[in-house]
Amino acid sequence: MELKISNEKGRVPVTVMHVDGNIDSMTYEAFLAKAEELMKAGTRYLLIDLEHVPLVSSAGLRAFNNVFSRLRELTPDVSDDEMRKGINAGIYKSPHLKLANPSKATRLALDTSGFSLFLDIVPDVSAGIATF
Repeated sequence: MELKISNEKGRVPVTVMHVDGNIDSMTYEAFLAKAEELMKAGTRYLLIDLEHVPLVSSAGLRAFNNVFSRLRELTPDVSDDEMRKGINAGIYKSPHLKLANPSKATRLALDTSGFSLFLDIVPDVSAGIATF
């Protein structure tokens, strides 16, 4: 897996993590380490570009959840109770983490596991930047 980082300007500064390769049990730790490094450096709005990611395993989904939780810790937008109610009502989406360009298999995994209930999943990086 290769990670490339770019910084873009939406309504807020957006860090784009371009991933090339699977996010799975062999690579999720490197993915998380880079995400943590970015957050420690001040990233609060993160778009993960999955265009070149054929597979996101359960380890990858856990990594996404860890990043989501960490960004909420750093910049809480609503209380945990409000977030849960919003997810259940279908009205909450993370203002800090979004995913772009998932493969069909990854999209199915995100939908089946419930991630698409609270993360915006957009067709491309430009659309993702515009949602921040």
